[in-house]
Amino acid sequence: MGGDRVQLRIEEGVAEVRLVRAEKHNGLDLAMLEALNEALDVVVADPEARVVVLFGEGKSFCSGLDLKSVFSDFDAATAQITQRREGEAENWAQRAIHGWRSSPLPVIAALQGACFGAGFQLALAADVRIAAPNTQISALEIQYGLIPDLGLSQTLHGLVRDDVARELVYSGRVVEAEEAERLGLITSISENPRGAARMLANEIAAKSPEAIRAAKWLLGEGPKLPVAGGLALEEELQGQLLVSLGRLAALSEPAGS
Repeated sequence: MGGDRVQLRIEEGVAEVRLVRAEKHNGLDLAMLEALNEALDVVVADPEARVVVLFGEGKSFCSGLDLKSVFSDFDAATAQITQRREGEAENWAQRAIHGWRSSPLPVIAALQGACFGAGFQLALAADVRIAAPNTQISALEIQYGLIPDLGLSQTLHGLVRDDVARELVYSGRVVEAEEAERLGLITSISENPRGAARMLANEIAAKSPEAIRAAKWLLGEGPKLPVAGGLALEEELQGQLLVSLGRLAALSEPAGS
């Protein structure tokens, strides 16, 4: 993968995904979007990976899409961005951002500094967001005559009221960390967000990976279903886990017992 854009390390069940374009506040160009897609492929396919910690190097988590770089060749960029893998709802760029939410692994984002536009949407794609006190969040796209199109429609309404979501998107205003926590945009504030994220990741990695993945699926899909459908999904997933536990118990019984 593009090591000059994204670095990946998997250790003790925790996959650390680091954005490494610090001189541009981790602004997303096509190379970084490609590297994020590649990192997602590796993490999902690696049986050792149980949880992801996503963070940016330098002063900012991610300042958003590097529009000048991405659209230096508008037609070529548009053709690449709108590609889709067969059977996937997300286009190529959406997958690099929202794909972390639709992946089976829990994702924890450690935030600092600018978290704007596409960077805000990447943060929202995480299951948990731990932010430094200097974190600033904004759905900045409206300032450029654009709308958020990298998964925000699937994540923001699950965190804040409809009117708050609309106000944030319509205004594109910058939200400081304390207000972001009050609104529900971030989970908690920490002087050391990466350390706190890693501590939580270690705790999650120590749990049953099958149960964690089932829990993420349940919490992602359950709210979309009618009550009966949600309860049926709980029953189905729990049944699968119970069968697995039963098999493990059978294997652990002494021979001849």
